[in-house]
Amino acid sequence: MANRKDMAPSVATYADHEVITPPHRLRKAVRAAAEGDDDPIARAEAALAQLSSEFGTWMHAECDRLVAVRQKVAAQGMNDKTHDELFRAAHDIRGEAATFGFPILSGPADSLCRLLEHTPERDRIPLALVDQHVDAVRAIAREYGRHDLVDMANALTKRLRDVTNDFLKRENSFRPDYLEGIFAPPLAPGVTGK
Repeated sequence: MANRKDMAPSVATYADHEVITPPHRLRKAVRAAAEGDDDPIARAEAALAQLSSEFGTWMHAECDRLVAVRQKVAAQGMNDKTHDELFRAAHDIRGEAATFGFPILSGPADSLCRLLEHTPERDRIPLALVDQHVDAVRAIAREYGRHDLVDMANALTKRLRDVTNDFLKRENSFRPDYLEGIFAPPLAPGVTGK
């Protein structure tokens, strides 16, 4: 099939289904790299290395943003706007943590995202639980140089996730199908879903 000249898709027919394999037209668009060619991956890694001295500052700025939004929630309540801002701040930390060299921060930030995303009634989200998540993110970021940080952060994250999961189970008890989706095992290996 690799050297087919007609470039039509191949069709394999079985008793209960057909498998259609499209032609591989991209092979014509790709060429092997020659010695001395520009390596975009190497350029990207070099750019990240140059920026890496700023990562700590950026992560602390993200943590400050999370704290500021938490204060806004405390002052204004959990409305659509503050909920979205809080979710975005936690989501950004969760996504940037590994890139910025703070991978342990992704755990409590992810737990906060789960709390915000899966609570059916925003006004029922306990502000004390939000505070605990934000304080955990701040403490882990502040203490990042400690030798025992990994164990401390993992224990803290596990406790936050357990409390969050218990809350989500109670709040979503009236919709078992939704609960099943929240607590289903992850599809990707190495990802914790519970």
